[in-house]
Order: sequence, then structure tokens, then C-alpha cells
Amino acid sequence: MTRLLAFNSIVVALAVTTLGAIFGPIAVRKGRRDWLMYLYAAVYTNFALVTLSTLALVYGLVSHDFSISYVAQVGSRATPTFYTIISLWGALEGSIVFWAWVLALYAAAVVWFNRKREGNLVPYAAVTLLVVALFFHILLVGPANPFLPVFPVPFDGPGPNPLLQNHILMGVHPPLLYLGYVGLTVPFAFAVGAMLSGEVADDGWIRITRRWTISAWAFLTAAIVAGMWWSYEVLGWGGYWAWDPVENASFMPWLTCTAYLHSVMVQERRGMLKLWNLNLMVGTFVLTILGTFLTRSGIISSVHAFTTGTIGYYFLAFIAVVLVATLFLVAGNSDKLASDGRLDAPLSRETAFLLNNLFFTVFMFTVLIGTLFPLVAEAVRGVKVSVGEPFFNKMTLPMMVALIFLMGVGPALPWKKAAGAELKGKLLPGVIVGVVFAVAALVAGARNGYSVLAFLFAGFALGVNVQEFVRGANARVRAHGESWLVALSRLVSGNRRRYGGYTAHIGVVLVTLGVAGSSTFKQEQEATLKPGETITVAGHTLRFKRAWGREEPQRQVIGATMEWMDGDRVRATIEPRMNYYPTQESPVPTPDVKSTLRGDIYLNLMAFKQDGSNVTVKVIWEPLVPWIWLGGLVLCIGAIIGVLPERKRPASAPVAPALAEGQP
Repeated sequence: MTRLLAFNSIVVALAVTTLGAIFGPIAVRKGRRDWLMYLYAAVYTNFALVTLSTLALVYGLVSHDFSISYVAQVGSRATPTFYTIISLWGALEGSIVFWAWVLALYAAAVVWFNRKREGNLVPYAAVTLLVVALFFHILLVGPANPFLPVFPVPFDGPGPNPLLQNHILMGVHPPLLYLGYVGLTVPFAFAVGAMLSGEVADDGWIRITRRWTISAWAFLTAAIVAGMWWSYEVLGWGGYWAWDPVENASFMPWLTCTAYLHSVMVQERRGMLKLWNLNLMVGTFVLTILGTFLTRSGIISSVHAFTTGTIGYYFLAFIAVVLVATLFLVAGNSDKLASDGRLDAPLSRETAFLLNNLFFTVFMFTVLIGTLFPLVAEAVRGVKVSVGEPFFNKMTLPMMVALIFLMGVGPALPWKKAAGAELKGKLLPGVIVGVVFAVAALVAGARNGYSVLAFLFAGFALGVNVQEFVRGANARVRAHGESWLVALSRLVSGNRRRYGGYTAHIGVVLVTLGVAGSSTFKQEQEATLKPGETITVAGHTLRFKRAWGREEPQRQVIGATMEWMDGDRVRATIEPRMNYYPTQESPVPTPDVKSTLRGDIYLNLMAFKQDGSNVTVKVIWEPLVPWIWLGGLVLCIGAIIGVLPERKRPASAPVAPALAEGQP
């Protein structure tokens, strides 16, 4: 019953999205605004049906209905309920169901909030969202069907991949990733709608989608940081970014979307870059589909990747259709995409944004080439080629430091043309902070040129962006007599988009400092210890207390209790583990991490004697790594500030005596 309900809901949703995608353009062409209610009804109905199917699949997982193929693939009676529920996105078919549900949710929300808007932009955007949904419904009734019957019905299943039930972040990272990936379909749909409706010449589609785009970008940012944290906490290698193809797949649309969020301001302010922004948004959407193809086609080897049969061909065909269709649409609207403005001076915010976009785009293509080259080489010449961390670091580090530098220069530059004296005054605090950071890095032992530049430019960007808050708040204090904190709050609430961007810049600075610090000053040591023996790394001493083991419902756990010593006082207890799963031949190591503002003690259990007489551990001192997670949080806070409505200014009124005296 559960299987039939879930599958038939998708089949009906497939029919509804097909009818909506056909009927919508007919209603628009005939000018029948009253018919649009049927188009919007198709969007809402699709959401209801996909929700029903998703809930039915979750119920099948929780009730251990192994007559459903997906439950038989990832379910297990021994798996805790939390990990049973999140196994919805733990394998290919379930992840496609979840994708379809998030897309249906976005489509219904977009139509609901914009249903009263005049013109044809929203109807065509709704049709585009239905066409994308239609593609995923085809996958669910075809090569990625999770609702196939199983006979004979097994009593139990293997459970989800052990790596996916080893940390709570697996309940956080994938949903954030889908909210980011799928959310970028919304601005793409409006870009297509603008071209189909002939409204591409103005900024209407950009204004409608601004908050949707920033929100999707924030979700994708949070997903990338959460994925880094998961890799750091679970895989036991002491790192957080390995240029894995699937990591790259989520990073590439983030790069192009970040470029879009900057360049779209040039279009809104100066009427420039219309064609560029349109292509950036189309490219961002294509990259999300490409990332899904890389993850789910089985053509790459990754701890993130799913493997299956022919689904990769469906994704390639869809990518080709999107590219060809949008190419024709862009060409058909080329006469409406001419720039209204021009660059007035080299030293201007427009120039900074252009350089910003150039570096982001080159960065994306570098990552794309490095990710796809092994696949192309194997397909063309039958030779396996590895493109790893050395290539990506060598090719991308110059662009990274250049972008950090521009992140400091951009906020100091005015639109159109900069005045030399004013620019000098704005840049000087950043220069001072940057020099202090660089000198501190050199004193601490940094000798790599890129590391020193990273500290220099991060300090520079931090100084300039913080100064924007300070200068604005001080101006309000002088003008209105407000307290400094009240002035800062009203400054930000009165221009959330601007100061949300500066907050995001500060988040990037914190991430940069964390990455530069951990890669430059990292220290590690491995030792075999008996109870009572110690190991010291970077001045931090850990003492081995005991080894232990325990049975858990879905696994056996062997752990070691280590004490982080501060003289004779125990500062903290750290317990790395090895987890043994019935379906996994080798154990899954789980490091334990203790964080301070200065950095992390990262401890991994490498081996142990069965009688507990000794253990082999690896201790890593990871300087400034917590700043990466803090920076990710600040980035998302900046995005939240940017999407909140700005505080309405009161209507102009005669100046009261109290106001003249500096009262609020």
C-alpha cells in the first residue's frame, strides 16, 4: 500500500507537470489571464503530490517496509531512527525524491508570493519550474525509481552507508545542499521567463529573484561549510577540503553565483552587464545539474558519489537541452541586452566588480577543467589520469589572494570615479591591519609567499570592511546623537543589502585566516602509548588513560580515552573511536576534536591491542580551524541581513527643535 501510494503520486505529478507545462504557454499566448489559475494550480498540486510521495517513502523507511526497493537498499532494523529518516537522501533514488520535493516546495512558494504580479514573467517562470520538475519526475518513474517491488521480501536490510550514519552533520549537510542547489533554479526560471516574456530589458526579474538568489547562495554556502566540517570530523585525515570532484561540483555554482551577486549590482546601478548576468545565471543552473550528474552518474569515485546505471545519460541530455534552448533564447533577445552605461574611470566600484567577475569565472573554469579532464582523458584515450590537490592549489591560489584583495578594495571605491584623497583615507586602516597580520604570520614562522599574502590581504579586507561599519555608525552618532550601538543597528537596518555584503566579506576573511593558519602552522605526530604515557604536539600534552569497547545497535565501537593535560590538571577528555559495521569489512575511524579559539586538538585512533595494553594514535594540532566554521556562520548571517526588509525611513517632516539639538 505504501509503495503504491508513493509511486502513483509521482506518476500523477508527472501528468500534472506535463499538462501545466503545455497549458501555461497557451494561456499566455491567448492572453487569457483567467486561465493562469490552472497553471498555478498545477504547481500547487505537484507540491502536494510530491510531498505525499516523500512522506510515504519516509514512512516506509521508519516502518521497515522492505517490500519497497529503496528501503531494502538502505534500511535496517538496527539503524537508529534519526539515521533511518535521513537515509532518505543517503542513496541515489531517495536523493532524487528529496530533490523533487525541494523543487516543488520552491515552485509553490514562488508562485504563491508572486501570483498577483502583472505581466507574463511569473507565468513563464512557473512553466520553466514545471519543466525542470518534469525532468526529475521522469527520473523517478524511470532509471531512479525507488518504489520498485521486492520479492521475496527480506526480513532486514544492510542499512545506509556507514560513513553516512557516523555523524549528525549528515542530517544537516545534504538538506542545506539541496536547498542551495535547487534554490538556484528559481532565478534561472525567472531569467528564462524574462526572455520568453520580452521583459529581459529591465531589471524586474532581478528584483523579484534577489532574495531568492541570496537565500539559495546562503544555503549553498552553509552546505559547503557543513560538508567541510563533516569531512573534517568523520574521515579522520585531519583535513576539510581535498578538491574531491563532488566537492568541486558544489563549489563551481557557488563561484558563479557569487560573481552574479556582485555583477548584478552593476546592472541595477549603471545598466551594464545585462547579457553577462543572464549568462551567469544560466551557467549557474547548468553547473548545479552538472554537479548532480557527477554525483549520481557513477563516473567518478568519491565518498560522496552514488553509482547507478543509465541515469547519467538522462542528465547529459537534459544539460544539452538546457544549453541549446537558452542559447536560442539569449540570441533572440540580444537586441534588448545592450548596456545603458559605461565605465567612467579605472578606479571605480564598477571596475572592481568586473575584475571580481573575471577572477571568479576563471576560477570556476579552472576547477571545471581539473574536475572533468580525467573523465575526458579516460573517455578519449582510455587512460586514467589523476588531477589532485597540487594542480588545484597551484592554479587557484593566485586567484584566491587576488579576490581577497579585491574584497578589500571594492567597498572603498565609489561608483563612477574615485577621489584620490578620499580613497587613501578609506584604504589606510586596511593597509595597517594587513601589515600587522602579515608581520604576525612571519613571526609565527610563515615562509610560503601565498600564506603571507593571504594574511596580508585578509587583514587588509578586514580593516576596510570593518571601517565601513565604524564610519557609518560614527556619522549617525554625530548627526542624530544616538548611542554608538543604536547608530550601528539603524545603519545596518537602513541599508541591509550593503552591510549584509560587508558582513559576508568579514566571514570570508575569517575563513581565509582559518585556512591559511591551519595549512601553514599545522603540526602532527603519531605514537604508540601504554596507559599513563604521554605525547606532546605543539606544546599540547595528551596522556593515554585506557582503551574500551561497547556494543551499539548497529555497530561495535572500540575507543581510547585520552586526557589533554594542562600541567597536572586535566583540561579535557578526548575519545577517538573505531566503529565496526556488519556490512563493512574495515573499521570506520571517528576522530575526536577539541576546539579552542587558537585551534583544534585533532586525535585519531590508528590501532590498538585487543587486551588494551597499548594504542597507536595520531595527534594533529590544527591552528585556527574553528575560524573556518565561525566564518561560515558569519557569511550566512551576512546573507540573512541582506534578505531582510530594510527599515522604512520616516517621511520627511519639519525639523523639530529636539532634532536640531541632536536628539533622535
